[in-house]
Amino acid sequence: MDDIHLKIKELRQEKNLTLKDLSEQTGLSLSFLSQIERGASSLSITSLKKISDALNIHMNYFFLENNDNQRFVVRKEEQHSFTTNLGSQIYTRMSGTFAGRKLEPLTVTLPPNMKEDHPYSHNGEEFYFVLVGEVVFYINNEKFHLYEGDTIHFPSSLSHQWENPLETESVVLSVVTPIIF
Repeated sequence: MDDIHLKIKELRQEKNLTLKDLSEQTGLSLSFLSQIERGASSLSITSLKKISDALNIHMNYFFLENNDNQRFVVRKEEQHSFTTNLGSQIYTRMSGTFAGRKLEPLTVTLPPNMKEDHPYSHNGEEFYFVLVGEVVFYINNEKFHLYEGDTIHFPSSLSHQWENPLETESVVLSVVTPIIF
């Protein structure tokens, strides 16, 4: 997971793109892309998606191990956690690896009092099961307050964002399509 910056640089060079070319295609600044490729800056999922699109690959490429073996079972000690958006939420991949995979199962730990700054919408579906704590979802400006054991399932094309209203962490099981990590 720590080698995402190396994979980005390698792919960019394979496609004979300069940092300036990549900047123009993604809308990300040249200096930011340079920092990313040197491993000197954090990378949000939104920025990674822009880079993936410009390099004409799926974002999942950056998170797959360098083997072609299919894996159906992922032991607890093999699950990888990572953060995005400067370390806000903690994502833990729970998926196996095999050709044609369509679901992205994750656990997501939301820090105390976390609230997304702006809503998102994209293709796919999202399903969440609250394991610990509480989570408030805003879908098309409608508020849904979920408690432990509650679930929510909606098309990702609807405007959505979430927050943890508690002074403690909340944890959800998330299953989304398409594969984003």
